[in-house]
Formats: sequence, structure tokens, C-alpha cells
Amino acid sequence: MKNMFSKLLICSVFLFSATGCFFNDARQEMSVKEVMDKTISGLYRTMSAKELSGLDNDQVMALFSDQDKQVLSTRHWMFDVNVPVVVSVMRSAKQEIVPFWLSKSGFVKTELTIKNEQTTYEVWQKSFGVGKVGLGVNGFEDYQLHYFVSVAPQNIKDKLELSNFFPENQFVGILKDSAFTYHDWDELVLTNVPEALKGQKLLTTIRGRGVETHLVGAFRTTNYPSSKTPDQVMLTWSSNPSTGIDIQWRTDTTVADGTVKYREKGSLEELSATAFRIRMEDRVLMNDRYINHFTAELRNLRPGTTYEYQVAPQLDWSGNSTFSTAADDDQFSFIWFGDTHYSPKFGELFNVAEKAHPDAAFYSIAGDLVSDGLYRNQWDDLFAYSKDVISRKPLMSVPGNHDNRLGLGARTYREEFSYPKNGPDGVEKEQTYAFTYKNALFLMIDATSPMDVQTPWIEEQLAKTKATWKFAMFHFPPYNWEEPYFNIQKIWVPLCDKYHVDMVMSGHIHYYMRSKPMKGGQVVSTYNNGTAYVISVGIPTTPHPITDEPYAAVRNTDGYLYQYMTINGNELKYQSVNFEGKLIDSFSVKK
Repeated sequence: MKNMFSKLLICSVFLFSATGCFFNDARQEMSVKEVMDKTISGLYRTMSAKELSGLDNDQVMALFSDQDKQVLSTRHWMFDVNVPVVVSVMRSAKQEIVPFWLSKSGFVKTELTIKNEQTTYEVWQKSFGVGKVGLGVNGFEDYQLHYFVSVAPQNIKDKLELSNFFPENQFVGILKDSAFTYHDWDELVLTNVPEALKGQKLLTTIRGRGVETHLVGAFRTTNYPSSKTPDQVMLTWSSNPSTGIDIQWRTDTTVADGTVKYREKGSLEELSATAFRIRMEDRVLMNDRYINHFTAELRNLRPGTTYEYQVAPQLDWSGNSTFSTAADDDQFSFIWFGDTHYSPKFGELFNVAEKAHPDAAFYSIAGDLVSDGLYRNQWDDLFAYSKDVISRKPLMSVPGNHDNRLGLGARTYREEFSYPKNGPDGVEKEQTYAFTYKNALFLMIDATSPMDVQTPWIEEQLAKTKATWKFAMFHFPPYNWEEPYFNIQKIWVPLCDKYHVDMVMSGHIHYYMRSKPMKGGQVVSTYNNGTAYVISVGIPTTPHPITDEPYAAVRNTDGYLYQYMTINGNELKYQSVNFEGKLIDSFSVKK
């Protein structure tokens, strides 16, 4: 699937619903989030973990008062109409439980249906007068094809106007064959639209909104709950790697403050930095709903220096907590991975790579770090598996479609990492960013966010850099056998050609491919004139037949790989290595 959000930045808009922003009317009724927060807090007080995990739809319905049900029936999706209308709600026939409010609020199931390649949608309709239209939640079981809506005037001569949308910035399209309905999968389009519905105003959505009221099968636990003792200690950069570093960790919510002590290795002169704190919530994580996440930003460090550090309440310097700032030279190495999906196998690979290449200055993951970016227990696993490395080497990554969960946004990703806030307007800060390490520019691009707002920024970064080497990392690979990204080929690849990006690093398609030198969509003679497009995967995969790719230099379907790259002035050496240490691919470039 190609969730490029190319038509509208809708993901952050719908997050307003998930974070409690509600419709602007004089009554100031409760929001859906407030009802759900109140209900879930009550469940924790009255139910065991087993009971929470076993909730069914009938039990869930019994939890809500009549007032709660009114909110859940009318305040999930709202807008105003200027003339009397017929509202059509299209819900997937595969969703076993019909949303409780549909028939109760007067919607009638018609004989009409609409299809896409995933499902057939029933059409439910109701007439509304002038004023507010309020629609209800998708259900409590988190079905992942949310309903969508069309609106038509009752009198065909009336000019229909829609306004005061909640969530805000609603995209309004035209209901027709080939129309998309989900902004996180805008290539999933409609077919067989009935003539009676064609031309109506189409209100699109995102697939994942069902998570806002997910209770049936929702409750989870983490294998690594927080405590008073700091853990998940991780290094990143949000400033110059020569003079700064960010240290992050978490505790339970009983710890209010955080401090890092640090010193040059071998020195007795101690410095300290106070961390800032955010509270993170995963409200259906039964054994760790809230945590405190700390970030200490260390600045004015000495280039090319190794430091020791302590995260309070650590009291001695006997541990292995160290980091090194970038030296003033043009030699370094780094390691990157494709999709990791919080797999313990990736954890093994991470430590294998570090043992084989202790010289690596930092690590990167090209998206899909976890499988569901809203599930903090998956992040807990990822950090537990890699803790011995990420506490000493920065981890610089980009989000993938799984980290940006079904269009609901990558909030947890942003909260977990401290990255440069130098990305383009129109994209959440720290999801797209750039940093320079010695003589190399790294463009870390969120391919799940709109391309159009990022394109000028990408060109600006490439045009102004004086770096010898230029690398771009984004999750969706423009060239691949399964689903080539023609929009990336059309919009971003020409920038790679114009400014000679040396390598584009991607994941998403679970196999390995290194392209021949590419420029203008064609194979050229040398990497000095063309770009290497590389896809990799950091977890085991099942070998499968793949179609021919005339641009491919090397392919491998076994997966479970890391990429080790060394820069020595104007020479690059590249290796792709599997878990057993076998060299899968290698090449070098000299400028």
C-alpha cells in the first residue's frame, strides 16, 4: 500500500479527535475522548486484567450512560449544512458489529452498495434539516476500514455548503468511481458507485480512527514496565554531532525530575544537565499506562572527545555509559537497517553488527521500527533488545507506515526520539529532518507525510550543502519489483539526479536490492554519475519469487541484513551483511 498522504495532511487533523479537541459550540458537551478516558479509568478501578482482556461488545455497551451514548453517537464526526440534506454512511459489510448508533439515530440501510478492492460497503441513509449533523463512532472493536460519508441536498436545486467540520480541515471530494476514501491509503479507490450517489459531496477519512474507542481486544501489557529506576537510555542528535548530544530515558510517574552528570573520560571535572520531561500515555496498556520520558540536551562539548555520563540516581562512573563527539576529520562509519518491526531477531542482529563493527559512529533504521506505532509495548521491546548499543551510539531513524499507524500519526515516535527540528513546515517536527556528520549530509525524510510540502525543503538542503557525500533515507523505495513509487520517481528522484545524491536508503518491501547507478530513470555507467537505490530488511523473511528488475545490480530475498558503510575522505565502501556474518553485497565509490 502506498500511504503517501499526497492529497492532504489529514493524519494530524484526525489526531485532534484522539487528543480531546472538540467541536466549537455553545453547549461544550463532552468529547468522545473524555467519555473514553473516564470509562477506561473506571475499568482499571473495577476490573482485573483478565476481565479487561475478555471484554465483549455487550459488556462494553453496558459501561456507558445514556449521556455517554449520546456523545458517542453524535460527536465523532460533525459538520454544518446550509440546506436540508440526505447523509449517506458507507460502512464495510465485513465489519461484524454494526455501529450501535446507526439505526437508533434513524439511519436506514438501503439496497445500495459501493466497493473497493478490499470490501463492499453498505449504504445507510438519513435526512437532516439545516444545521448540525453529528455522526457516531466506528465501533469498539477497532475495525480498520472506517466508514466514510457522502452528503446531498434533498432538493437538487439547492446549493449545498458544508462548514464547521470536526475534525477540522476536512477534505471534501466528489463521490464517483476512482475516488479515494482514506488518506492513509489514497490508492484504494471506489468502484461500482451507484448512479443515485454519483456527484455527491464525499467526506474522506483515515482507516485508523476506530482506535479512538477501541475496547474489545484492546488491553495490552508490556514486558518491560517502567519503574523508579531510569531505563531505555538512548542517545540521539538534535544539534551539531561535534558539540552536542541528547540523552533520553524513562521512569514511572513517581519520578518528577531528571539530571545527567557527564565528564570527559579520565577527567574529574563533572558537569550536569537538567532534563525536560513529558508524560506519555498508552491508555490501554494495563501495566504501564503512564510514563515520564526525559531528554537532556548536552551542548558545548569538545569535538572528537569521549565522555562518560550518569543518569541520576546513578552514583558512580563504573558503568559503560559513554559517547563520543564527532572529530574534525572526514573519516567515519555507520550502520543502517531496513524494517525492524520490534523483532527480537532484529535485537540479535543489532548486537551482532555492533560486535563486528565497534567503530560505527551511529545507527539508522529506514522506517517501520515497530509494527504498530501507537503500541508503546512494542517500543519497549525494541529498546530492550538494543539497549546495550543505543546507550552508547546515537540512533537516527525515519518513520515508516507502521510507525505512523493507519493514518493516526506518529506521535509516539516523536515522543520517543529527540531529533533536529529543522524540517519543512507542513510536516510534524522531527519526522523529517537533516543533519551533517563530518563530510556527509543525511536527509531523513518522512515518506508517509505529504510530498509537496517536503520537496522545496529537500532541494534547499541539497542546494546549500557543501558536504562531499549526500545520503537520503526514506521508507518507501522508488524502485522495487512489487509496488514502484512512481510519485517519488517523478518528484524526488529528479532532485537526486540534479544534486547527485549518492545513495537513497529505504525499506518497506521485505527483500534486499541495490540498484545499478540510476539517473533520469535510466541505468548509467558509474555511481559517480548516478544514484544507488538500496532496499533492505532487518528481520528474517520468507524467500519468495520476485519479478525481473532490469535496474537491479544485486538482489536477495532472505533478509535479516545490516548495511555497514565507511567514509574515508572521498572514498565510500559499502557492505551488506547477514546475521551469520556472510557478505551479501559490497561495492565502493571514489570521487
